[in-house]
Amino acid sequence: MQTLLNARTEVTEAALAAIAHMPTASLPVLMDDAFAGQLTDADVMRVAVLLAQKSFDEGGCPIGAVIVDNATRRIVGKGHNTLVQESHPYNHGETSAIRDAGRIDFGRTTLFTSLSPCEVCATLLYMRGFSRVVVGDVTNASGTEPLLRSKGVRVDVLEDAHGIALYARFRAERPELDREDWRGLAAPASS
Repeated sequence: MQTLLNARTEVTEAALAAIAHMPTASLPVLMDDAFAGQLTDADVMRVAVLLAQKSFDEGGCPIGAVIVDNATRRIVGKGHNTLVQESHPYNHGETSAIRDAGRIDFGRTTLFTSLSPCEVCATLLYMRGFSRVVVGDVTNASGTEPLLRSKGVRVDVLEDAHGIALYARFRAERPELDREDWRGLAAPASS
């Protein structure tokens, strides 16, 4: 099958945007294994940030996540925070990507998240046995990285400037939504 993104295709912002917006199950039509194999960690993080931008554009919390198979570098799951859009308190970027990936062995995968995971997501990541988590923003939020490491998960920080700026903008413009995402509707305004 002929794909649009293959070994001869340059990795561009447009290619990464197409990957971010195409359903995961349809990605084999868009890109082949050779293209997937040339995606760097920074490229995958950019896809997570593009998913965060999608959430922001939809009126939600700008957090995106991508799950990659460690052996093939194929994207097996991705998602973005839809707390607002679906009115669900734990539709975080990480949980959305895990749901998208389905019932797989997460010990053979890496999860890329545009923002340091909350405690609930961090717990889910080690409970599901992820071997590695890559965090794109520890400037606007951090704290669960030591927890993940203590549970045997390799944690790498690969900050993405666009993702950091996007979350800072969101926090400044929508502080009440930021608090709700982290602590629920009962969160006091000063937290």
